[in-house]
Amino acid sequence: MELIDQLTNLASRAQKQIAHIQTEEATKTALVMPFINALGYNVFDPTEVVPEFICDIGTKKGEKIDYAIMRDGKPIILIECKHVGSDLNINHASQLFRYFHVTEARIAILTNGLVYRLFTDLEQANKMDERPFLEFDLTSFNENDVAEIKKLSKASFNIEDILFAAYNLKYMRAFKKYFDEQFTQPSADFINFVSKQVYEGVLTPKLKEQFSILVHRSFHQFLNDKIAMRLRSAMIDISGQSLLVNDVPAAPLPEPPVGADTDSKEKDIETTVEETEGFMIVRAILRKTVPVNRVVMRDVQSYCGILLDDNNRKPICRLHFNSSKKYVTLFDIEGGERVDIISLDDLYGMASRIRAAVQKHETKVTV
Repeated sequence: MELIDQLTNLASRAQKQIAHIQTEEATKTALVMPFINALGYNVFDPTEVVPEFICDIGTKKGEKIDYAIMRDGKPIILIECKHVGSDLNINHASQLFRYFHVTEARIAILTNGLVYRLFTDLEQANKMDERPFLEFDLTSFNENDVAEIKKLSKASFNIEDILFAAYNLKYMRAFKKYFDEQFTQPSADFINFVSKQVYEGVLTPKLKEQFSILVHRSFHQFLNDKIAMRLRSAMIDISGQSLLVNDVPAAPLPEPPVGADTDSKEKDIETTVEETEGFMIVRAILRKTVPVNRVVMRDVQSYCGILLDDNNRKPICRLHFNSSKKYVTLFDIEGGERVDIISLDDLYGMASRIRAAVQKHETKVTV
């Protein structure tokens, strides 16, 4: 079985087990050991996985770390576990810091069974970094995340490849964080830099104020255009019929407000790329059921609603993608039903229920 399938199955089981996991030991048994096993290591073979790994440090004797994954008699990955309900922060990693320094392991993992934070020593040799180079969330992952985690597997483990990837991931993560901050609220330095690329004159205070709005708006429009291009190439059915209305997404990302009088609740609503892609998948599912221009997206603060005929009384489904645990509300039954998902691909598995919701609304109209 492919790693992504094993992790998907583990995630599905985890959602059902979380309420019953009361201790750290239960977290290890129900979540962490299956995760290690999915990576190809035999958790029952002490030559591969050593639980309660002991490494004496100076005057401290008998301290243990939860798991050490071994190769050729030496630890290559150290794992420290916390209870599934625990928050993970650097203060929980004190033993990892100490053990990392005195063993040959170059990879350390801090986990609560659902979130796995991966560390190495990019900043200073033989000293574990304070920031992880990768964070893997079992409740919300994609193929790219799995590709990175696969590098830790028994079949693929190569420390040089992992360290090279860790270096790239660390800085890509920092760049993405910076881009996200500038996308949400461009800084004065960013606005000045961009403005100077296109304007050769003196940036007066009034121009800076105007450019601040234009840079923000241009950033959003640039992303809208990229989404439109991506969807235009992807969302075409076999007959060549476009699933887009007028060749653009029917519900583009909102532009930032220009004035200060815009309602504060509206300012907090930001349609994400993932929500837009989810909307287009629903349209693709319904393309033979109703004309696609009747399927409309309406985003609110707590969810992204997909309606028939832009009518609140005709809900098709709701996308709840604003937290780490994503789910969809389906309206093929009265009152709706919540269904947890791992990735957008799961929407295709709901196709019959999505069509049933539309058919229910259509039946009510004709009766």
